[in-house]
Amino acid sequence: MELSIEDRITKAHISLMQDKRTLAYSGILMVGKTTVDDYCPTAATNGRDVIYGADYVKSLTDAELRGLILHENKHKLYMHLFLWRKLYEEDAMLANQACDYVINLEIKDLDKAELFIKLPAGGLIDEKYRGLDSGEVFKLLQQDKENGKGGAGDPLDEHNWEGAQELDEADKQALAKEIDAAIRTGALLAGKQGGDIDRRFEELMQSKVDWKEQLREYVSLVCVGKGNSTWAKPNRRWLQQDMYLPSQVSESIGSICVGIDTSGSISGEDITKALTELVTICDTCIPERVDLLYWDTKVAAHEVYFEEDYDGLVRSTRPKGGGGTQVQCVPDYIKDKGLKPQCVVVITDGYCSGWGTDWNVPVMWVLVGNKYDTPTHGVTIRVD
Repeated sequence: MELSIEDRITKAHISLMQDKRTLAYSGILMVGKTTVDDYCPTAATNGRDVIYGADYVKSLTDAELRGLILHENKHKLYMHLFLWRKLYEEDAMLANQACDYVINLEIKDLDKAELFIKLPAGGLIDEKYRGLDSGEVFKLLQQDKENGKGGAGDPLDEHNWEGAQELDEADKQALAKEIDAAIRTGALLAGKQGGDIDRRFEELMQSKVDWKEQLREYVSLVCVGKGNSTWAKPNRRWLQQDMYLPSQVSESIGSICVGIDTSGSISGEDITKALTELVTICDTCIPERVDLLYWDTKVAAHEVYFEEDYDGLVRSTRPKGGGGTQVQCVPDYIKDKGLKPQCVVVITDGYCSGWGTDWNVPVMWVLVGNKYDTPTHGVTIRVD
């Protein structure tokens, strides 16, 4: 008896989860919903869920169907529809092509004999893009287009960029965590059962957020100054915020406020690291003014620094505090003193009740060794 479209897709998923070459994809294959649609011309994903066109699946061999499924799931694996959103807004077709060129080469490498895994006809393949990410491929495609060398062809599938945008912020953060867990689960299964672990899985598992660089980029991004931006290399560090950013080349920015938690649960080592990085931010971004606040249940000290003071900041500063933790004292103090920072960076272990209200300014939370809830507003990075 002939299998239904749904059963064929399920069978293909199972076979991919059993083969040693693709066992590591087991986790990612379980992320999101899989549905069949009579009107979808090929297949489509919004970065979480996948839709397969019924007629298209009927036209594929089992090996091609497995190739198609891997194709959709690699889009999910790399979070293409979130990471490269700005490329889509700049040139939708080139963005689609760029993402496909990258993952199709990877799929081809999994089975060069094409007996178990084969890309359906029409999949974009070009060896000159080997080793590049989608942003780099996009740039080359853009240059070709400007030089009249376009016409690379259509992508294999539909990329539902607008559907990805319909996910709210909580959904996007949950998806990022789910994909990270799926990568680790798949690698663990492959390790235990003798499967192959693609080096890209190892890179994804080993990649850690460089919180110092992320902090510097955040300050540069939200503060208006005399800076310039370069799109020569895409910024990949803002997935959960769904932002595609250029690298910053800044001459100066406005004033910033840094509030360092000096309650009893924060160590002297943590404060020293925070201060050292603050100097790096000052050297990189050159804020017009830095208001440095040390706080516990109240603001215990307020120090002001200007460009000529930054080099000696670590030596001259005098941290004060050591009591409980009440974050609300920071926005209250900023308001009471009439401070006008372009952003606030709060460094804390998060061992506090509430996250303050009435900030009225962009806030980044740097949570040091934090095991508690995520702040209810602002951008959060965690430091182990």
